[in-house]
Amino acid sequence: MSSPHPVLARVTARIAERSAATRAAYLDRIADARLAGPARGALGCANLAHGFAACSPGDKLLLRGAATPNIAIVSAYNDMLSAHQPLKDYPDRLKAAIAAAGGTAQFAGGVPAMCDGITQGRAGMELSLFSRDVVAMATAIALSHDMFDGALLLGVCDKIVPGLVIGALSFGHLPAILVPAGPMASGLPNAEKAAVRKRHAAGEIGRDELLAAEAKSYHSPGTCTFYGTANSNQLLMEVMGLHLPGASFVPPGTPLRDALTDAAGRRVLELTALGDAYTPVGELLDERAFANAVVALLATGGSTNHTLHLVAMAAAAGLELTWDDFDELSRVTPLLTRLYPNGTADVNHFHAAGGTAFLIGELIDAGLLHADARTVGGATLEDYRSVPALDGDALAYTPVPAESGDPAVLRPVADPFDEHGGLHTVTGNLGRAVVKVSAVAAERRVVEAPARVFSSQDELQRAFRAGELEHDLVAVVRFQGPHANGMPELHKLTPPLAVLQDRGHRVALVTDGRMSGASGSVPAAIHVSPEAAAGGPLAKVRDGDVVRLDADKGLLEVLVPDDELAAREPAGGAPGPAAGTGRELFAAFRAAVGPAELGGATFR
Repeated sequence: MSSPHPVLARVTARIAERSAATRAAYLDRIADARLAGPARGALGCANLAHGFAACSPGDKLLLRGAATPNIAIVSAYNDMLSAHQPLKDYPDRLKAAIAAAGGTAQFAGGVPAMCDGITQGRAGMELSLFSRDVVAMATAIALSHDMFDGALLLGVCDKIVPGLVIGALSFGHLPAILVPAGPMASGLPNAEKAAVRKRHAAGEIGRDELLAAEAKSYHSPGTCTFYGTANSNQLLMEVMGLHLPGASFVPPGTPLRDALTDAAGRRVLELTALGDAYTPVGELLDERAFANAVVALLATGGSTNHTLHLVAMAAAAGLELTWDDFDELSRVTPLLTRLYPNGTADVNHFHAAGGTAFLIGELIDAGLLHADARTVGGATLEDYRSVPALDGDALAYTPVPAESGDPAVLRPVADPFDEHGGLHTVTGNLGRAVVKVSAVAAERRVVEAPARVFSSQDELQRAFRAGELEHDLVAVVRFQGPHANGMPELHKLTPPLAVLQDRGHRVALVTDGRMSGASGSVPAAIHVSPEAAAGGPLAKVRDGDVVRLDADKGLLEVLVPDDELAAREPAGGAPGPAAGTGRELFAAFRAAVGPAELGGATFR
């Protein structure tokens, strides 16, 4: 087993040191929550009778005692999200597997699951980031009945997985396993999809042709196959040890997927305090797990949303993870994948080329992952260097191949796509921001051009359609942060800015909003913190100011004298009270939310 890389060791130690007090308080809290036996043993008779009233007679007998573990199933199932539609039958399947292994299980609660792909550019997107915290609270409500010895968490997409993890960490004395559903089959090749979107943005084709292409891309049950937040979630859950080895990208509706789901049910029983391998999720998710997650995100050019979600999840475990940690690890983490939008391949191609097992093995051998980090599927992450398969009807594991099956998609550390990871932090007189560079050509990572300022993505699109942007520019799209309007993703910006770049213009985006895993070839400084609506300097930028974005040197600045910038009054344009599409229900969230740099969370 390789020793940790000096930078990985230093960053991990720094996380532990700065978090010493909060982590100790968290561990004390979850230790206090652990009882000598099942928590239901402390319930009053009426409480317990309510808790098992709907169970079968056999389960009622088992739940009266203190020897049988009872597992909570918390699910984000709905049949509108393709990624979550396969979860419909999971509860019954898991209950059967758990019963056969000598335990009981109850469906403890459902959590909401919204699709960012459906709400892009719509008012509903302003609920998206806050839905993570709603999922966390709903998970806590599901687990609040003190009936359970462990949890199985069913969810896949965007804010849902981080929310499930944050909620589970509030019951950190319990073990928890994330149970994935797997990706849909590959559809329209990603290069063709991107080309169709650009043609539509340029006005060359109509809605019918665009819709036909999109329907060929998103076409069946399973996770969307591009490497956005949903699939970044899946990879990170495996690297953090919350999935069984190799579970992330096995397709739904296959015998191997069913075998992995059954195995999760059996395994969680072993992880309870009544089993032989007690592994509370609050102890498993330590500073090593979060450092590993950052490295895996960087090595794969994953979703920028995780500069928010990992920070928020770490805070829920009493750990302080910062953007500086991302940046420092990015300098020594090689980029090992080319997946759309950072390439043309999708996660099915990644899985076929060796997938998570190959990636984990390469990073461990390079000292870039803590191989001794605890996991739900084995003693340590070292056990995740193997590939699941079926031996008859039984789940078995085989060693990962020594070489990538497709070097155009997945490469070894010795021959990376880039020497550095996919994310950089930039800082200057406009604040701090994150830049995803894995899809940005080296010659485009530095842009210095006049600003064109907008207060919404719709304003930018109107200017594009009117032909007002046919020149070098830095598009400043402000009042899009969590305090202003919930920090929506701004995917509508990608096609017009890409068209302008393809026409030969020097183009960049600066925004306090999000771009998610769909950040593409246009350099974009996103999550600018502090945001404009909270008094950030982005509110002082004017049309024509020269803005410099240098992703290589880590600079984000407006080239205006300091005294002049300080004297400017912040511009108007902040959104008024949001109403409609449920937005009025989230006024308290917008008022309470913290900055992007601290995870954009409404609680800490």
